[in-house]
Amino acid sequence: MKPRVFSLRARLTAIILLPLMIVAALVGAWQLTNARQTATGVFDRSLLSAALAVAGDVVTSGGDALSPRTRDILNDTSGGQVFYHVYAPDGVIVAGYATPPAGIPNTPVNVSSPTFFEAVYFGRPVHGVRLENTTQIDGFTGIFTTTVWQDRSVREAFVQDLVTRSIIAISGLMAALALIVWFGVRIGLRPLIDLETAIARRSSDDLSPIQRAVPKEVEDVVGTLNRLFGQVSRSMTAQADFISNAAHQLRNPIAGVLSLAEAVRAAPTFSEAQTRSDDLLEAARETAQLSQKLLLLERTKNISPASSMETFDLSDALSDWVADCKAKMPSSVILAQDIPTNLGPYFGDFVMLREAVTNLIDNAVKHGGANLNRVTVSAARSSDFVQISVQDNGIGVASENLEIIRERFRQVSAGPGTGLGVSIVDVIARAHGGTLDLCSMPQGLQATIRLGLNMPSEKSDSQVSASSTF
Repeated sequence: MKPRVFSLRARLTAIILLPLMIVAALVGAWQLTNARQTATGVFDRSLLSAALAVAGDVVTSGGDALSPRTRDILNDTSGGQVFYHVYAPDGVIVAGYATPPAGIPNTPVNVSSPTFFEAVYFGRPVHGVRLENTTQIDGFTGIFTTTVWQDRSVREAFVQDLVTRSIIAISGLMAALALIVWFGVRIGLRPLIDLETAIARRSSDDLSPIQRAVPKEVEDVVGTLNRLFGQVSRSMTAQADFISNAAHQLRNPIAGVLSLAEAVRAAPTFSEAQTRSDDLLEAARETAQLSQKLLLLERTKNISPASSMETFDLSDALSDWVADCKAKMPSSVILAQDIPTNLGPYFGDFVMLREAVTNLIDNAVKHGGANLNRVTVSAARSSDFVQISVQDNGIGVASENLEIIRERFRQVSAGPGTGLGVSIVDVIARAHGGTLDLCSMPQGLQATIRLGLNMPSEKSDSQVSASSTF
């Protein structure tokens, strides 16, 4: 099952908003704690103010009445009614409600500061304050105790109101921020969307580089895409050229084969037909050889370590390849070899390297001229590369013509062969991380293949470049 892939817009929005939502949640939790602390401080100060007001009025009136201002405080302290109770040192109630809350803790002796407590009043939780002070009422002096309390639901409602207001404010801020982020991401990604639209409108034949302005963050992506377009375009052009050249090169040999076949059929005598059939066979062999070279040239573009690469002993392989060529050499030409036995293992395409070496030997024999009598194959190994050289003592090639023989279907002078041998060797050498060097000698030509020892795990740039030339 293909994994679900979210759009870049959704990913960016989520990446930005998720941390903000976490921060908002933390702020909300902090605000809840802060609201409780704030409510506790506000209610404690209100209760203490009410207790002081009640205690002052009791002293002033002897417990008979409370002032209107104190009653207003008791009726509307922090948004809810406040109850009170004052009793004398002997426990006699002086003023207030007859039944105090249950569960008020005992006040330690000689404590003059107010004591806040949690208790129960007629089955409902309350929060209150107890205040003790020494005073004189109706000639009686002693410690009078004033107790003030209020239903806890009033404080909880106050806390809930603070939290609700905070949540509404934070939620509104988050909604506005989410909208801003969404629009910001949408506007920020507009150049990418425009780029996608422009690429989607292209036809399959349009591989020209992308020239439009793009954000700096995607310049490398567009650059890589342009390079890919260039490689594909060059590859397609080379492929078309190859097909055109191959068709052109095969046209004449095939026409010759057809002409000879008709001549054999029209021969007046058996002897004449046999003679013409020999010519037909030779023409068919040349056509087959050309086809084989063309297929070999096409295959060299697909050399990679992932396909046909293997490790083999290079000394043994070179000796075997030279021996095979020696068996096919004309008797007038000596094929000598100077191949060390310690070349060691090599990682490469065995078949392609054999074709490269045998092609160089074959070219030396075919184009060496009438005075050619010796071809020498030598090899050496260094820390960076393996060197294989094929040198002949034939007519050679002028220095200014060395690049011509590298080109496909090109020969310095008319002669046998297809004009593909050196091109094939050149591509094989580059596909193995090496080069083909051609050097004009005082007598003859020396062709040297230098093969890299460290083959990459995938096609190197040199392989891609080599492939794109066809």
